[in-house]
Amino acid sequence: MSEKRALALHPQDNLAVAAQDIAAGDPVRVVYKDGATQQIKAVEAVPFGFKIALADIAQGAELLKYGQVIGCASRPITAGQQIHVHNAQGQRA
Repeated sequence: MSEKRALALHPQDNLAVAAQDIAAGDPVRVVYKDGATQQIKAVEAVPFGFKIALADIAQGAELLKYGQVIGCASRPITAGQQIHVHNAQGQRA
């Protein structure tokens, strides 16, 4: 099991984007735009380009990407879990 990578674009983001396919149980190194890093463990598979939670996110809590609200959690999300239509609702302008 090799370390995978994900990218976060803002220090306030609570999600990152998978830079490669991630399998359940993989260690994931999250790299921020400023070069800072964070280690998490994937609890389920996250395909390349999909979002992964960096921390536990409560139902109804805002999802932050680019330091901006992009939606909210439609159910509780665990750190390391994929964020997609099954557990998130997008925000429309």
